[in-house]
Amino acid sequence: MLSETPRTRHRRIKENGRTDPADLHAVLAAGQVAHLGVVVDGHPMVVPTVYGHDHERIFLHGSVASRSLAGRGEVCVTVTVFDGLVLARSVFEHGVNYRSAMIYGVPRAVTDPGDLLYGLRLLTEHAAPGQWDYARRPSKKELAATRLLALPLAEASVKISDGFPDDGDGPDAALGLWAGRLPAVAAWGTPEPDPRLAAGIEPPPHIAGRAGAALHPRRPPPG
Repeated sequence: MLSETPRTRHRRIKENGRTDPADLHAVLAAGQVAHLGVVVDGHPMVVPTVYGHDHERIFLHGSVASRSLAGRGEVCVTVTVFDGLVLARSVFEHGVNYRSAMIYGVPRAVTDPGDLLYGLRLLTEHAAPGQWDYARRPSKKELAATRLLALPLAEASVKISDGFPDDGDGPDAALGLWAGRLPAVAAWGTPEPDPRLAAGIEPPPHIAGRAGAALHPRRPPPG
């Protein structure tokens, strides 16, 4: 069970709340972009960033020059997957279906060389499984210019909405208007080669095979 804290307690629409850690990992597995909420120089800042994760931590990637990744104080990391619209008979009852996770805590900068490569591998494999073993690994100079934060998954809140409109049993049902949900289906497109790519170099199978695959799949958490 995910631990409940004043920040993670489900207060509104409690039926959408999830406490199974497997649901947290499933949301992280399905998402592609995290939003990092921090306070910089006394002002709030929310920064989109790529990420990777295992069962204990989420890793956030950026440049050493990034103020948002300075690793000072508490942060909130949010991952949201948009699954579609809920279209009701009245505008008031409209909504969206989604999978979301909010993670709170104090991140630490990853400085150990082994842990840094481990986190970067998770980040790379989350975005493009198979790419870590295909592409060139980071050089010492590149690693020195990279900042990687690790945030424990110990304090997290998960919500999932996957329903239909709530006004089917109310007075608005007599209006004779269509109601239901409109799924959002995102998929990877066909790989497009770099214009400067030498002739005869085809995309590797782990990239070519993703064409047409779901962008936000419902898949099991990482092993």
